[in-house]
Amino acid sequence: MTYLLGRDIAHVSAGARLRNLLERPGILGIPGTHNGIASQQAKAAGFEACYLSGAAMTASMGLPDLGIITVDDVCFFIRQVARASGLPVLVDGDTGYGEALNVMNMVRSFEDAGAAGVHLEDQILPKKCGHLNDKKLATPQDMANKIAAAAHARRHLYIIARTDAAASEGMDGAVARAKLYMEAGADAIFPEAMNTEAMFREFASRMPGVPLLANMTEFGRTPFFTKQQFEEFGYKMVIWPVTSLRVTAKASEKLYAAIARDGGAHNCVDQMLTRADLYETIGYAAFEALDASIVKTVVPEPIV
Repeated sequence: MTYLLGRDIAHVSAGARLRNLLERPGILGIPGTHNGIASQQAKAAGFEACYLSGAAMTASMGLPDLGIITVDDVCFFIRQVARASGLPVLVDGDTGYGEALNVMNMVRSFEDAGAAGVHLEDQILPKKCGHLNDKKLATPQDMANKIAAAAHARRHLYIIARTDAAASEGMDGAVARAKLYMEAGADAIFPEAMNTEAMFREFASRMPGVPLLANMTEFGRTPFFTKQQFEEFGYKMVIWPVTSLRVTAKASEKLYAAIARDGGAHNCVDQMLTRADLYETIGYAAFEALDASIVKTVVPEPIV
């Protein structure tokens, strides 16, 4: 909640701040931050924007990434990450939660919650992770209508159109869709589930001048590439969407196993943030100081 500590930057919209970052030379690395403290840790590591993945949000709720969660569910995550970090937040908008009017509602709701950008995908429900099989796609025109609706509704939100067409329609289909989505009002394109360097390079070469987002997810179809490699391929943004959730969940799994085995967490202390480190991360002392500076007893003037 950086705005409480005198570091409010609300006079510049979140979307404008993201655009400013993307106007600089080079590629923008945007790590997934599945909750508020993760976004604070990403900021402390030097990142200037963060990402909310649908897969990470749903998994943190104990649900699969199948389009189950609602706009209000996502806004809960947006509010905590935007407030905790003060960073521009790019949000996974799945398929837009319906058709044109639903997409417009999503855009305004995300903006009100503090989002800087959103990406919409051209799947139909039940949607799937882009790296899984048997994805069903909307028609290109139906998706373009959603992008147009999002562009019409937004005040500042940066809109990225994601296409999952490469797997089923080939590179020609993916590029044709991407061009149509840009004409409909998208600011950038996210070609999902590219599985070779050649595919990344070809897509970029066929979309000159268009900002492109690369997805570096683990255990998917994309080989491991670095941020620098994606920049060489022609990409302006790269996300690591579920990485923080996966690492955190693995650590929790080990913790609970240790408690069950050992009758306590005493053998896991070296894997924990200390109380001091935790308080430093969340700004505990700054909040205390703020409280002490404002909450004072006021003695009423006597009535004469």
